[in-house]
Amino acid sequence: MAASSTFSAWTLKGSALVPKASKSNPEFVCNYLDGSIKQKLHSMSMSASADTSHSWIFPYEKAIDWRRGKLSLKSGVQCRALDVETKPSFSVGNKFELEDVIEGQQFDRDTLGAIFEVALEMEKIEKNSAGSQVLKGYLMATLFYEPSTRTRLSFESAMKRLGGEVLTTENAREFSSAAKGETLEDTIRTVEGYADIIVMRHFESGAARRAAATANIPIINAGDGPGQHPTQALLDVYTIQREIGKLDGIKVGLVGDLAYGRTVRSLAYLLAKYKDVKIYFVSPEVVRMKDDIKDYLTAMGVEWEESADLMEVASKCDVVYQTRIQRERFGERIDLYEEARGKYIVDRNVLDVMRKHAVVMHPLPRLDEITIDVDVDPRAAYFRQAKNGLYIRMALLKLLLLGW
Repeated sequence: MAASSTFSAWTLKGSALVPKASKSNPEFVCNYLDGSIKQKLHSMSMSASADTSHSWIFPYEKAIDWRRGKLSLKSGVQCRALDVETKPSFSVGNKFELEDVIEGQQFDRDTLGAIFEVALEMEKIEKNSAGSQVLKGYLMATLFYEPSTRTRLSFESAMKRLGGEVLTTENAREFSSAAKGETLEDTIRTVEGYADIIVMRHFESGAARRAAATANIPIINAGDGPGQHPTQALLDVYTIQREIGKLDGIKVGLVGDLAYGRTVRSLAYLLAKYKDVKIYFVSPEVVRMKDDIKDYLTAMGVEWEESADLMEVASKCDVVYQTRIQRERFGERIDLYEEARGKYIVDRNVLDVMRKHAVVMHPLPRLDEITIDVDVDPRAAYFRQAKNGLYIRMALLKLLLLGW
């Protein structure tokens, strides 16, 4: 997280002057209408009384005198720390505890549940033709160094459905200053001057973490090479909950490209938050799940098993999560790609052995790893899954920019 001492932008919301989202500056709220001043500064709660009749929000560093152990305002009102909270609060108006969304490990079970509740509210907003203006005045920049359809469009749709605006670069690797040799850090420092939040997809694992360390505004990882894709994992878990009705005690088969598939890596991290989950890994030898994920699951007490028999695994699972063998990750080793492609295909035969309540999921795009005739089966959940991405991303944008 980059450091900053002041808010860089302000916006008028109702009768209050509000600083736009900044990673290092919590908001201090003086609400003189009800005679109280309240703020949550990181984990510290503060309150005081006042007798004036205006409502303002302003940078905390101008108001706090830590040397005297109290908070002083120009009006003479003083605030003292009352208590320290150790657990995050999901109450409306509280700050979202994450400053960026970079990896699946950031989320705990309680936070996931709270995000899913917000996503349900976003679904209601999306179905209301009037929409919402909650993010009016905010700008989101999308920096995509790799191709994307669903992720980029769903983020842009999410921002616009909440009243915000979008600045977009579809192929930043070729059509941005990166083509001239500009570093990622310089690009981030520049773009953050134009936007309130950045959604970035990059071809290098770890790029999102570098961007977050540089920026003073929220960064959302929309996929970093073979690393992670946390918002996809969030929508995947949300979809499982909606489709299966539970997250504890489920069996999930991860199929296909498990070595380079960032979606399955992030999903494994999130599934480890739940009880009595078992994960099956079904993949060609050249794209087996890497040891870091296996070691993490073992450390978290999650049962996992590798199998070469898709039919057997499909008969046991609540979720069959198919993925594409990614040609772009093989470089010049096309022979290895051809060896892996087509080995595991979800077709009508797989559906025949699956449980009636089970679902087939896929992060998309697909090639031939799910046959077209599967689409008509009600257990084919992948297009519903893609739609859920809109609600999850609406929720994340709202939370990162405005809080709970």
